Amino acid sequence: MREGAGIRRTGEHALLVETGSLRLSHRLDGLLRSRRPPEVTEIVPGPETLLVVAPGGDLGRLAALLADLVAEARERPDDDAGGDGEVVVIPVVYDGADLAEVAELAGLTVDEVIARHTASELVVGWLGFAPGFAYLTGLDPALRVPRLPTPRTCVPAGSVAVAGPYTAVYPSASPGGWRLLGRTEMRVWDPAADPPSVLRPGTRVRFEAA
Repeated sequence: MREGAGIRRTGEHALLVETGSLRLSHRLDGLLRSRRPPEVTEIVPGPETLLVVAPGGDLGRLAALLADLVAEARERPDDDAGGDGEVVVIPVVYDGADLAEVAELAGLTVDEVIARHTASELVVGWLGFAPGFAYLTGLDPALRVPRLPTPRTCVPAGSVAVAGPYTAVYPSASPGGWRLLGRTEMRVWDPAADPPSVLRPGTRVRFEAA
């Protein structure tokens, strides 16, 4: 199989495109979804990659298509990340167990933490860790605090949290070590919905104090 543009075979039924940047991953994700071959069953963007799963498909032909789409994606303007332009507003009750500690670590007041968290327009970078768990990029640098030294055994669904350069909404109850700022009633993950995730790669997000 001829491969190029950082495209390599992964297992029997998938190709991994090494994009080198989140922006190019988003552009390529949008292009491929708009021209999705019928044999492609899953498209998974990452920070610097795009995984394309096509069981039974002609991976050589798919690699050629992906190489063409990568070239097209590179020609797109810098402000075109392949998203749909939608801004999802998430209402948050800021009463998280770690809110005061985040304020102390950041050298801010609690009100200043809330103001900074709601002021930034964020972008969904990729989904991982758990179904529907979206890593939101663009967090205010002042709020970039480390994970908890010991993760909680169960974080409630809807918890809004920060860790390092990211913020997120826990889509379901799960263990987790991110620092909790608050909670939202918005359901960001519903397996019965189409698509099941409200937060998809490239989607812009803004938090709002409820």
